[in-house]
Amino acid sequence: MLPLLPFFVQAQDGGAMIAGMLSSFYAFTQLFTGPIIGSLSDRFGRRPVLLICLCGTALGYLILGLANSLPLLFLAVLIDGLTGGNLTAVYAYIADVTNAENRAKGMSLVGAAFGLGLMTGPAIGGFLSQYGLYVPAFAACGIALANIVFGFFVLPESLPLEKRINKPISESFNWIKQFMGLFQQVNIQKLLISMFLLNLAFAGLQSNFPLYSNYRFQWNPTQNGYFYLYVGACAVFIQGFLFGKLQPRFGEKRLTVFGLTLMAIGLGFMAFAPQAWILFPAVAAVALGTGTSIPSLTALVSLRVSESEQGRLMGGTQTLLALTNIFGPIIAGVSFEALHFSAPYWIGSLFGVLALIVAYLGLQPQTADD
Repeated sequence: MLPLLPFFVQAQDGGAMIAGMLSSFYAFTQLFTGPIIGSLSDRFGRRPVLLICLCGTALGYLILGLANSLPLLFLAVLIDGLTGGNLTAVYAYIADVTNAENRAKGMSLVGAAFGLGLMTGPAIGGFLSQYGLYVPAFAACGIALANIVFGFFVLPESLPLEKRINKPISESFNWIKQFMGLFQQVNIQKLLISMFLLNLAFAGLQSNFPLYSNYRFQWNPTQNGYFYLYVGACAVFIQGFLFGKLQPRFGEKRLTVFGLTLMAIGLGFMAFAPQAWILFPAVAAVALGTGTSIPSLTALVSLRVSESEQGRLMGGTQTLLALTNIFGPIIAGVSFEALHFSAPYWIGSLFGVLALIVAYLGLQPQTADD
């Protein structure tokens, strides 16, 4: 659905600004639900929370497939946004079943799974869109329902009862306290800021790229779907195979610096690509940069908090990412229309440079005062 959402907006006479607002609205709902879902998974376990999230996703896609107005599009996004924080529970699940040595590799495999979906999903969506723009939404709903069945009958619980947090349930819904509590931990502050800048650089491009490629190179939904297939193939190879080879040799700290540097360079090349073919090596550089820096940063942060707080941590980081998904698409949409069609990409490159600087400072040895 990712490359098709801007065309859903266009079908209802909306433009780049509305497309950016739709993505921001989804992120805005997850701003509240990320910490709540993470905290609830610390209390009740990962499996039931994941199943509830998948139910919301299925309902959201069903409404999206039936939507014939902009308000219904926003309603579909609202429902999925309120329950769609499944990555919070997923990353906490990975933290439950991995140790310090393979934590980063486990986080990378989540990225590889996401990349596999990004590789096949948009290609299927682009193909199905030939039979109607809303057909892929119903297919996505069916896949979500199949996920619910798989999770109910196959997926085991990862968090045993003795490791769950037994606090009043009201505390699970105080998302502001949970989120602000993360930044009171000095040893992860700079790493969290770097994660924010990294994802801010990338967030707006997801909703903007189909408009950018259509405006600059006249790509249609099917061509964009195949490009996302290529992006997904890069992500699967990097996070599912290459990262596992690089991490034992170089470690999370070096891969963070390397990845952020490469991502900033790749975004710069995307901004000034004179021909369409240049997008392919440029996005490969971005994929390699994000594919090495994101799991490395996530693992470094995860290893600096206790086992009983993994859900809260992952919920807090998802809120952090939700903030980037609120502001990123808006920045991309406004700069696309007000400055230049390439502006979202060179602005993203600047954010990547800032993320590199902050991460480098955060990776320095902690002093006694800290």
